[in-house]
Amino acid sequence: MVSKLRAQRIGQRFREELSEILVTGSLDPRLRGVSITEVKIDRELEYASIYFSAVEGSERAPEILAGFKHAQGFLRSELARRIELRSFPRLRFYWDPTFEKAEHIERLFAQLQAEKETGKRPDEIASGEDSTLDDTPEDNSEAGTDEQ
Repeated sequence: MVSKLRAQRIGQRFREELSEILVTGSLDPRLRGVSITEVKIDRELEYASIYFSAVEGSERAPEILAGFKHAQGFLRSELARRIELRSFPRLRFYWDPTFEKAEHIERLFAQLQAEKETGKRPDEIASGEDSTLDDTPEDNSEAGTDEQ
């Protein structure tokens, strides 16, 4: 069993090497435009959990996953050639939704900012509705006076 710090360093090295392999050595078109976001190595060095994302979003995830499964033997042997370990972990691949979640949060912040600036909800802005009352002054002579 390796220390937690060593497992993190090995994971970082896996991420760097996998990224380089995908850019220079992978011929599978399904793996084009893929980013390795994180690699987690368990402390027994049995499994490497590899998280990936793509600019196109999660609709490409099944296609990319199929590409990784097809290239798994090549990737593992190429990593083993580049990184010296006594026993080499098996590779497991997972879609990383972090970027999509961050984009969704950014859109929510933009909507809140638009509401704050205009005083209207985004659906009111899009439909052209005006949620404020008439801007014409009304006779409010009773307003502000106390009847006693």
